[in-house]
Amino acid sequence: MPWLFAAIVIAIAAAIVEPFFASGPRAAGPAGLAGERAPIIALRDDDGAAVSLSRYRNKVVLMNLWATWCPPCREELPDLQRLYAAEAHRGLVVIGVDQGEAPQRARAFADALGLRFPIWIDAEQAYGRAYDALGFPTTVIIDRTGTIVRGVDGALTYEQMRADVDPLLATR
Repeated sequence: MPWLFAAIVIAIAAAIVEPFFASGPRAAGPAGLAGERAPIIALRDDDGAAVSLSRYRNKVVLMNLWATWCPPCREELPDLQRLYAAEAHRGLVVIGVDQGEAPQRARAFADALGLRFPIWIDAEQAYGRAYDALGFPTTVIIDRTGTIVRGVDGALTYEQMRADVDPLLATR
């Protein structure tokens, strides 16, 4: 009879624990956030104005976390500007979120690269933590409903950016 009791206990434990493992492990970093609502964290832009993702509902958002000391960021940011210039009229918003630096430093860097998309200052790196950034640059693509479609650690090419946002821009 003790084996019957043990079998019942094991069956109950398996039924309780199984849902936690049914979908498999979540991918590490921002890639694991696909399908979740994008966290909204209030920040300031490089001019000191209050900013938030909530102002971009019904837009496709490409949010890029970067820092001035990051060589891959320096290489990727001009392609983000090129994409923004080409697709803003279709509802694409590109947001550059400087991680942990002074607004003046971020703005000077953005000006030197000719960036015209919004630059937000995340002195506490709250977005880096919220989006599970493993390094810089980190890019998060958010659809018109505020849902994360894709998260990427590391630099993207212009072609990769286009491939990610074009289908989202085609839908209303």
